[in-house]
Amino acid sequence: MNTMEGYGDMYSYTMIQWLFFFYLYCFLGWCVESVYVSIRTRHLTNRGFMRGPFLPLYGSGAVMMLVVSMPFQDNVVMTYIAGCVGATVLEYITSVVMEALFKVRYWDYTRLKFNFQGRICLGTTLAWGILTIAMTEFIHVPIEMFVLSIPGRVLNVVTLTLTIWIVSDFALSFKAAVDLKEVLIKMEQMKKEMLHIQKRLESIMTAANREVENYKEALSESVSTVKESWNEVRSMRMEDVIAGIENKFENIKTTAQTRSSAYLESVKEELFELKTKYAINLELRRRVSGLKDFFQRNLLRGNPNMTSARFQEDLDELKKKAKEKQREKSYDMEKQPMEKENSSEEINSYATERVSAKEGDSVGENSMAEGEDSSKKEV
Repeated sequence: MNTMEGYGDMYSYTMIQWLFFFYLYCFLGWCVESVYVSIRTRHLTNRGFMRGPFLPLYGSGAVMMLVVSMPFQDNVVMTYIAGCVGATVLEYITSVVMEALFKVRYWDYTRLKFNFQGRICLGTTLAWGILTIAMTEFIHVPIEMFVLSIPGRVLNVVTLTLTIWIVSDFALSFKAAVDLKEVLIKMEQMKKEMLHIQKRLESIMTAANREVENYKEALSESVSTVKESWNEVRSMRMEDVIAGIENKFENIKTTAQTRSSAYLESVKEELFELKTKYAINLELRRRVSGLKDFFQRNLLRGNPNMTSARFQEDLDELKKKAKEKQREKSYDMEKQPMEKENSSEEINSYATERVSAKEGDSVGENSMAEGEDSSKKEV
């Protein structure tokens, strides 16, 4: 085993030891974060990006703190400054990369004072410096002693096993995050299509009221309106868009019933097409937002503070559905023991009835036998 010259020397770790430190701090970070979030939300939460008990940001942060503090081991002030700068840079880069890949932010400091783009803030930067001093002076010392006491072969096997586990978990979690991004993009596209339907219905209503004969002109106006107004209504709730479409269909129906309109007669096929597209998009959105994938639901539940500048309304809808599915699952788990208990009671009741019936049959048979014997005697 490659050993160090003495405890406290952070320059001589082997690659295996660095990896093990990284995995161990990923786990410890997950424990702290999950306990904190579970207490705050009042229910158990598997915090973080991955499904397993690991938070890579904490592991990376811990290793980074050890590395940046190496040149300043005897200077607490410089260790503090190095920790503040190093951890803040790591946090900012991680936030930018993850948002670019997945179109969501897994943490957001927008509501805190002295933040920059919601990715970093002064309070956490100062806290990183304090945590760096705590890491180098207190936390890492017993952990270092523990790791260095593990035989080399055992450490190699454990680290290799953890590597396979964590890499597999990360691959599945990465795929779930990419799939979640695709769900959000599809939901936005369907919202655009719904808005397009709404604007075309508005054009038909306007044309019907004016008895405009040039439908193509009205249609071209509606298409340009959709392009101009999309940025304005991106934040609209989907429920409002659906309600608006339903209301316009109802208004057109009422108009057609109350007075004859040559224009509405001429666009019957167009209205039927719009209604068909509306029904199809409504069903597709329901399926896409159904969150059948466990990893996607787990990702949403484990990151309740997840935000998205582009997809916030759709993201909130998915979070709500993830919570509903969790409640349904909890209800089913509570219901199963009751069903088993009721089933056992029914079985016992049925068995009791069968025993009683058999006893009744036996009494009847005995009575008949006694009757036959008495008849024979009389004969």
